[in-house]
Amino acid sequence: MLSKSLRRTLFAATAVAAASITGAALAAKVAVITPYLSQPGTQFYVEAFQGVAKDKGWDVNVIDTQGDVAAVIARIEDMVTQKVDAIVINVDPAQVTAGLEAAKAANIPVFGMDAGADALLATNVTSNGYAMAAETSTYVADRIGGKGNIVMFVFDAFPPVQARGVVASAVFGNFPDIKILDKVTPDVADGGIADSRAKMEAILAANPTPGSISAVWAAWDQPALGALQAIEAAGRDKEGIVITGIDANPQARDEIAKGGNFEASVAQDFSGIGAATADAVARVLGGETLKQRVIYVPTKLVTAATAK
Repeated sequence: MLSKSLRRTLFAATAVAAASITGAALAAKVAVITPYLSQPGTQFYVEAFQGVAKDKGWDVNVIDTQGDVAAVIARIEDMVTQKVDAIVINVDPAQVTAGLEAAKAANIPVFGMDAGADALLATNVTSNGYAMAAETSTYVADRIGGKGNIVMFVFDAFPPVQARGVVASAVFGNFPDIKILDKVTPDVADGGIADSRAKMEAILAANPTPGSISAVWAAWDQPALGALQAIEAAGRDKEGIVITGIDANPQARDEIAKGGNFEASVAQDFSGIGAATADAVARVLGGETLKQRVIYVPTKLVTAATAK
């Protein structure tokens, strides 16, 4: 039999070795790639992801392609060459298939962080865009009494936002007296506010009669804020034009709290999305196969009563 002192020595050595192996496993290299880092929501969940990653001892490389979706493919391929342990994307996976296939060939798991569902992703962590759009579009329909002209701001190039437009269009289409006056896709290179304002100014000029526009439904907050600026600058803020957005970012909350035209948005838990994505990465790196192709993080409607 081994002596007590020898057993202690062996136990200590085993513990040190185990800790060393665990530490090595935790020191994962993870790349986060997005073309949308200029968006406040993206910034929030990337920061949350980094916070969890830091606690886990991961080496995280955040790559911003500054609106260039095609560049995401090259950056994924770069990360494959660098043999990272996992990749997180915030872009339509259907637009970066070549990169995802390169990662799959290298056995590197790729995760969507508010991206879109795809067979090449381990999972996609996001808010339920269908539910959020239903909530804001029904809010608008109820507020205008089921009749009037509505301007919609959409962005079909990004699946989570594209889905919102589909649902809102379906809701409005169920009201025979609601007419979609225009569907606008703003330039989001600078975040979307400036171009949305310019496009809304043109729509207001084309529809100068008070009451000719009942509401503005925006698939996210930046176009809603741009539309609000245009409406106020045109002196048409007293017409009762109802504006809604999605995200409830700080600037939007401030406007909603004023009780003016911008009446409602839906608060996504951006920190929750980032943290849940990091958790999904940790689970897969730990050997788990995720059953959920999409993981939804809860949201909440924000109005003047709850904006502060």
